[in-house]
Amino acid sequence: MANRRGFLKTTAAFTAGSMVIPMISCSKEKVIGLQLYTVRDKIKQDLNGTLSRLSEIGYNSVEAAGYSIADSTFYGMKPKAFADKLNGLGIKLNSSHSGCDLDTADKTFTDAAEAGCKYIVYPYLAAPLRQNIDGYKAVAEKFNKLGEIAKKYNLRFGYHNHAFEFEKMDNQMGMNVLLAETDPKLVTFELDLYWVTKGGQNLVDFIKKHPGRFELFHVKDMANSDDQFFAPVGTGRIDFKSIFGVKDIAGMKLFFVEQDRFKDLDPFESVKISFDYLNNASFV
Repeated sequence: MANRRGFLKTTAAFTAGSMVIPMISCSKEKVIGLQLYTVRDKIKQDLNGTLSRLSEIGYNSVEAAGYSIADSTFYGMKPKAFADKLNGLGIKLNSSHSGCDLDTADKTFTDAAEAGCKYIVYPYLAAPLRQNIDGYKAVAEKFNKLGEIAKKYNLRFGYHNHAFEFEKMDNQMGMNVLLAETDPKLVTFELDLYWVTKGGQNLVDFIKKHPGRFELFHVKDMANSDDQFFAPVGTGRIDFKSIFGVKDIAGMKLFFVEQDRFKDLDPFESVKISFDYLNNASFV
């Protein structure tokens, strides 16, 4: 009888433990990021209140768009102080959009590393740099050099696309030149889903043609309207389920919601719609 009772106790304990394990694994929090450019006007009005509101909505990762090399600050705060503020709200500063050149890279990357960033992203290619294919090749050469410098600071260097990279020049696309001429070990890409669509590309096909090159996504939707305006994620025409279905092929590590401009909704209302959609999506 004693042995039977011991067996039952052991079995019950094992069963209870088995029940706990799936509950713990199922409770893992999704990492859902926001590009802070989305709420730039709100930040200008009230930085602390804006960050708190994002935390309340549920965002736990952000990408900065307010770095100043002149005084080494993010939104007017020193790198570690800004990161600490975010950490106190349960938010991680994972990436920063920071334009830089070879002569300013060390300072920029030092500040990004101090803030705890994993990625530093070149946000935009000025028109004079993309006048022809040779211009894109020169940019790719510079990106390789910037990527090499970023490695010294344990940062991953990337480039964020718009739609102009998909315009044909001499029967070539600038985006394909950048992908072909950059070293995957030194340069990754932040794939802006809206702008790739605007550039006339099928996102799933494009990702499959360039496996492993897109460690970051900008998750941005396009309205079902003739003007192709920006829309909260999940309310427009972009098929996010199919895109996230090839995220492993892309090599995606992190993603950030972004909405450039707004029509009828307040930015906080819009980013909450985007968060709720992604948080409830089984494919994320």
